[in-house]
Amino acid sequence: MVYPQRIEPTTGQESVWDYPRPPRLEDTSKHIQILFNGVKIADTHSAKRVLETSHPPSYYIPPADIKMEYLLLVPQSSFCEWKGRAGYYTIRVSDKEVQNAAWFYSNPTPAFATIKDYVAFYAHLMDACYVNEEKVEPQPGNFYGGWITSDIVGPFKGSPGTWGW
Repeated sequence: MVYPQRIEPTTGQESVWDYPRPPRLEDTSKHIQILFNGVKIADTHSAKRVLETSHPPSYYIPPADIKMEYLLLVPQSSFCEWKGRAGYYTIRVSDKEVQNAAWFYSNPTPAFATIKDYVAFYAHLMDACYVNEEKVEPQPGNFYGGWITSDIVGPFKGSPGTWGW
């Protein structure tokens, strides 16, 4: 197994290798925006982010700051050892639809209780996701939902060969 070489953060940056395991949940006042098919479907300064070793942050947005009429609940589910059972939404705006594009926890574990019903989005399935006006880069691999910005350094789990990290 090849183990990663931590990238040293510069001033104003965070290394994902300084994030804890199990993950930590924290409030953020960063401006989060999500665009899909020409519509701003989410806009908030009240998100929460999950920080886990080797992963860029995943942002969870309160439903009050999402145009929920574009989110369709689907029977898909998955299980996270830290947060519990996740439910999924398909996103549909006009003639464009992406299945299982966002997820949420209706009954999260006690450590993650404050993200109950908050929604996280896969950046690679959206037209654009922004943190403080910076367009994010999706976490590699399309399996995880982390968002990479210039203030986060890796290497990041998700690329080929990183499954066992």
